[in-house]
Amino acid sequence: MTTKSLSNKLALVTGASRGIGAATAKALAAAGAHVILVARTTGGLEEIEDAIHNAGGSATIAPLDLTDGDSIARLAAAIGGRWDALDALILNAATLGSLTPVAQIEPKELSEVMTLNFIAQQALIAAFDPLLRNAQAGRLIAMTSSVGRCPRAYWGAYGASKAALETLVEAYGQEVAKLTPIRTAIVDPGSTRTKMRESAFPGEDPATLKSPDVVGEAIAELLTGDFETGYRTRIDS
Repeated sequence: MTTKSLSNKLALVTGASRGIGAATAKALAAAGAHVILVARTTGGLEEIEDAIHNAGGSATIAPLDLTDGDSIARLAAAIGGRWDALDALILNAATLGSLTPVAQIEPKELSEVMTLNFIAQQALIAAFDPLLRNAQAGRLIAMTSSVGRCPRAYWGAYGASKAALETLVEAYGQEVAKLTPIRTAIVDPGSTRTKMRESAFPGEDPATLKSPDVVGEAIAELLTGDFETGYRTRIDS
């Protein structure tokens, strides 16, 4: 990205310490945004922050566990104390869980998957809604998976969490579309070379998959352009 079309914009990316989240953060910073990097791993966040700074961008790390609802509220309060508005919220963090028959899903693991992939996402939307409303054109992008709309054997827990997330984001988008400039979009990154993909398909040749950078650039392009609430896209290449 050669232009600074996101200059003076503030973006928050979850799951920003690696993979698609890290690539998205770098792409947004390259476009001129100040990016708040959120993930559990401090070391990973610091690496991405250094990479952004070395490339001439700006970023702030915010290490926290998104499954702790109180930490999300504290983060929103801290950001609200420093900035007046949040221009883009990228809901990327997720966990795969075990790929197993529905009848054999462990209740504890199902709770963990739904807590991060769904409940924490609602907490993020609720916490940052005021700052998104303060933006001239607040944007919320949620990362999904094809199994959220097209159920697949053994993917029941993860697919259910993504289906729930999609419903949540689309409902929120409809609620705020006529009252605010906020717009929401759902992005399916498609087959991408990530740790989660490697866990799901251990025998797959990673060289056959696109880099997370492709997804990051596509998200940056989406934010530098315009879209209406309810927009959905799949990034195939």
